[in-house]
Amino acid sequence: MTPPPEPAALPRAFTVPDFCRNYGISRSGLYNLIKAGTLPTVKVAGRRLIPTDAAEALLRGRLATVD
Repeated sequence: MTPPPEPAALPRAFTVPDFCRNYGISRSGLYNLIKAGTLPTVKVAGRRLIPTDAAEALLRGRLATVD
């Protein structure tokens, strides 16, 4: 019996367009979360990245959301 396939590995961080596409949030909604301090990001070489662990915490409701 073969084991079930492993789920696709998530990247360590998402770019803004990738995060919006994968999590179903608008670009302006994402920037509202960032501006409110709800979703931590990092800037690397001028690019804003959303760490996967922060994205997953937001999805699980561990980070507060902006109404």
